[in-house]
Amino acid sequence: MSRLEPEPTVLDEAARAGWLYYVGGLTQDQIAAELGISRQRAQRLVSRAMADGLIQVRLNHRIGTCLDLEAALTDRFHLTRCRVAPALGAGVDPARAIAPAAASELERVLRMPNPQVIAFGTGRALRAMAEQFTFADPVKHRIVSLLGNIAPDGSATLYDVISRIAEKLNATYYPMPVPVISDTPQEREFFMHLRPIRTVFDLAKAADVTFVGVGQMGRDAPLALDGFVSPEVLKDLQDLGAIGEIGSWVYDAQGRYIDTPRNALVGGVRVEPGQAQPVIAVAAGATKVPAIHAALLGRIVNGLVTDEPTATALLQHKQP
Repeated sequence: MSRLEPEPTVLDEAARAGWLYYVGGLTQDQIAAELGISRQRAQRLVSRAMADGLIQVRLNHRIGTCLDLEAALTDRFHLTRCRVAPALGAGVDPARAIAPAAASELERVLRMPNPQVIAFGTGRALRAMAEQFTFADPVKHRIVSLLGNIAPDGSATLYDVISRIAEKLNATYYPMPVPVISDTPQEREFFMHLRPIRTVFDLAKAADVTFVGVGQMGRDAPLALDGFVSPEVLKDLQDLGAIGEIGSWVYDAQGRYIDTPRNALVGGVRVEPGQAQPVIAVAAGATKVPAIHAALLGRIVNGLVTDEPTATALLQHKQP
């Protein structure tokens, strides 16, 4: 008696439809005929394959406009690395546009023959990068977090990056199991003096390559949306000139960290300006332009992965 084949799941069908569309070059009508489904269902399955990351498409040809923008940004801000991804159009999350380019940059670092310490911040763009990259070869690199991974309510932060990257690589990784924001300076000091935390802290501080997200400080500030600062604290920071944050450390329009008691509560490593090692920001979007510009101006970061509209806006940006 032959063994019955299991029924295909919706994800199985979506993956097959996505493969036929993006790799096989079939039209949605042809996919519908091939799979014995309606054209509408074929369309939904193809869309789900892309949305769920079952199929990943990379653009291998570097568009001339993007190359020109990369050269202009590199010259203006003295960057060590710069990648500009083509725009996906209005209404599309910029993190989706830059994720493949960021993943390619990460893969380049992973191909380095000597063991590297690679540090990561958190955020939506970095999480999208973590979902996009692929790497089959074994690595001896160490993956370390720049900041704590505990939210104010005690849960793990939503946009963790290093566990996903380490899982894909089957690599050793070093999380920083402390609150992103401590309640008091004394509490932060206590955590930072614990030997395992100090080990991770020192490792992250001496990273060979660092990838960070960039948060804006307007009404849509990730720190506020994710519950790390109250509206009142956000307003206080804005009044002090806060324009952006990297790893929850807040800085002004010149890219200078703001001396405020709130910055003293951050559980993690502050990325110091002017580093020789690559510090690559992965960020895009109109609301992030002032924050990215300030980080570049202050040399907090010396590398950038972004998209066409953001790159153009950065080159045209005038400080208030």
